Amino acid sequence: MITTLINHKDKPKRSDKTLQAIQRVGQAVNLAVGRFVTVGEAIANENHELKEEMSVACIEARRAGETIAQLTDVANLDHPESDSHITIFTDKTGVVKAARLLLSSVTKVLVLADRIVIKQIITSRNKVLATMEQLEKVSSFQEFVQIFSQFGNEMVEFAHLTGDRQNDLKDEKKKARMAASRAVLEKCTMMLLTASKTCLRHPDCESARINKDGVFHRMRLALEQVIEIVTDSRPNGENEMAPISIYSGIKEFKNKVEGLRENLYFLSKENLSTMLEVILEHTEDFTDSAYTSHEHREHILELSKQAKMELEQLVSVWMQAQNQKTKDLMEDLEVAILKTCQCMNELKREVHSAATSLAADLLKYHTDHMVLKALKITGVEGNLEAVAEYTCKLSEQKEQLVEMCRLLRHVSGTEPLEITCIHAEDTFQVTGPQIISAAETLALHPSSKIAKENLEVFCEAWESQLSDMSMLLREINDVFEGRRGEKRVYLSLPRPGEQAKIAKLGLELHLLTSDVDSETEKWEDQENEIVQHGQGMSSMAYSMYLFTRGEGLLKTTQDLFHQAEIFATEGTKLASALHAFSDQVHDDDKPVLLLEAEKLISMCKQLQITAKASVQGKSATFTKVDACILKTRNVMTLLCQLLPLCCKLLRKNKAGNGCLKPAPPWREDRIRTGTNAHSPERRAETFGIKSLENHVTNMTFLESK
Repeated sequence: MITTLINHKDKPKRSDKTLQAIQRVGQAVNLAVGRFVTVGEAIANENHELKEEMSVACIEARRAGETIAQLTDVANLDHPESDSHITIFTDKTGVVKAARLLLSSVTKVLVLADRIVIKQIITSRNKVLATMEQLEKVSSFQEFVQIFSQFGNEMVEFAHLTGDRQNDLKDEKKKARMAASRAVLEKCTMMLLTASKTCLRHPDCESARINKDGVFHRMRLALEQVIEIVTDSRPNGENEMAPISIYSGIKEFKNKVEGLRENLYFLSKENLSTMLEVILEHTEDFTDSAYTSHEHREHILELSKQAKMELEQLVSVWMQAQNQKTKDLMEDLEVAILKTCQCMNELKREVHSAATSLAADLLKYHTDHMVLKALKITGVEGNLEAVAEYTCKLSEQKEQLVEMCRLLRHVSGTEPLEITCIHAEDTFQVTGPQIISAAETLALHPSSKIAKENLEVFCEAWESQLSDMSMLLREINDVFEGRRGEKRVYLSLPRPGEQAKIAKLGLELHLLTSDVDSETEKWEDQENEIVQHGQGMSSMAYSMYLFTRGEGLLKTTQDLFHQAEIFATEGTKLASALHAFSDQVHDDDKPVLLLEAEKLISMCKQLQITAKASVQGKSATFTKVDACILKTRNVMTLLCQLLPLCCKLLRKNKAGNGCLKPAPPWREDRIRTGTNAHSPERRAETFGIKSLENHVTNMTFLESK
């Protein structure tokens, strides 16, 4: 808008239409500034340490906006030039000055607001670290439950703040690093829970302590990396060492070689030779690797030798051309440039083929997860010798996967994908030993339910990373084959702000699924129909949460809508079970239970109507997704209230209060004929078995007897 005003042409004759357009633009600028300043002033009132600076910047911005509005108030002037009223036509310099002041003050507001956001993230990180220190020192379950509840809330707040920051980042490299760090924190939250529970249950077990210490250490590193990204700094003033890949080295080398066409003197032959040496040193990662095929190794060595020869020829012609710039020499130089670049392209193609074929073979070979399954079985059996045997096999598998990640990094093609490869390498490097310590703990305590659960969590993290590698491999191949274009959009939704809103709803849904799971685990009778329906609903809600992250088995919005319908149907079944359960409850408690059941029926009907509604266009689709997740969240909130109420009534009966009447035949019939939460049909309805990660904020820590 400001550019439009400043660049308007000074025509001698101005139509009413032109005058009105100028005035509208000026008013629009002033209104936009007013809205912007209102937000800035609100921020200033909430942050006293920067209130004075922010207020001054806001006042300057508002004044500049008003000045622009006054100078463009020309629509009602018949002869602006002769009028005593100063306008854009009589004082264009005034508009330029006002525009500069406006841009300067707006920039100040943005910078100050950014400082506040950074401070919020640092403060949130500090709270998380302080609570982590408390969690490390606790010695009782009761104390751990209380502190972990606080920790869960702090992690959700940190996730909100860093998620918003990640969306705001313009640097794709920083965005990739932030995504990697946040992924570590999310997965480690679940690991921290089960590892700590295991350590509390088996305080004298060294492998359990090692397992827990590893999780805390990794979380601290991830928290530190987030702060480095946010503050754009590194500890002790170190400079970040950018990972050097063969792809990036070849790209830079070719640019320098091709630059000789324009300028024969802009770099030295030593510089060019050094660049090639660095590239060829990196190819040794392939030729020295035990996992590179003999054929690939031979081709890479041949091409490396050829590259040296082509460069020698290029340098020879180049030096001659510097002394005598004849037509023949320039033609020879062009041929040498083309041959050198062609050789480098072939080398790039060969290392790409070596890395991606290795990755494809390894990922295919390890899809059955046989070693992990064997560790779980032998651990439960308490077979220490067999566990030791399979931990050796897992260590071998880890070395293969780490090497695969290192080679893929060389051919990833973009900095964000390089960072993703590095993150994957770190994950395999760290998770492997953690699985081993968890398996050793289970083998030492084979009857421990929590030790078994802990091993499951670490194995799931390993499996999840293997699954991510398949997607990463496809992206690397897309880059190589030129199918990059725009980034893939996992969800068919508008981006990016609207997805940020969906992501926040998803986090709330995630927390509720954990609360529901916590409540269902308190029931002694896990076969109770109310419990089974509650677990099924939690499983489906969790898959909807994964959708908001671009993960899980729900790949499209249609998958989500279908899941919402099934979720609502399951809720209706739960309401029927509650009605049947109310027949056993005495009159004093029955109205409350029936009222909650009716609320549930109403909410599920609304969700079904929303999920079945037909929509067209991205905006309408987003609105429908938003509504489905919001209504699912509301149902889960009600479920969190219903489950403890029903559990309380059952416990009253056990305590001898006579709360329940004698059980009618309905329960036996329903147990025999009702839907089993673990049946194949139920699993199909819920789009697969729920990952253990949905217990992130689960506060139930004591094993059932």
